[in-house]
Amino acid sequence: MRSFVPLFLVGILFPAIPAKQFTKCELSQLLKDIDGYGGIALPEFICTMFHTSGYDTQAIVENNGSTEYGLFQISNKLWCKSSQVPQSRNICDISCDKFLDDDITDDIMCAKKILDIKGIDYWLAHKALCTEKLEQWLCEKL
Repeated sequence: MRSFVPLFLVGILFPAIPAKQFTKCELSQLLKDIDGYGGIALPEFICTMFHTSGYDTQAIVENNGSTEYGLFQISNKLWCKSSQVPQSRNICDISCDKFLDDDITDDIMCAKKILDIKGIDYWLAHKALCTEKLEQWLCEKL
């Protein structure tokens, strides 16, 4: 019984963030409006997101003193605000925690800014893994 109380308190103090593990087809549907954005075809986006986050909205990766958040693995060094890097430029004008929920509208808006400023090669997986044989990333259900 004693172990239940601390777990119950943790659950109250730190409620779970709604998260989503997307499928290729679900993500294709959500990202269809950015097909062609910055000259990047939808299968390239889908492939890049798979190799970047595994389509997981709660993916968090520590990387050389910064943290990358969510589906698009957006870094707190330049793009979003976190307590870890208070001097972040916060170009997307958003808290990094917003990239960890299942509403990816703000994630897409920030990803577009990244594409405008840095291009698709901001995501290292793109150049290495997502420039050839992209037909496997198509979803026939669209």
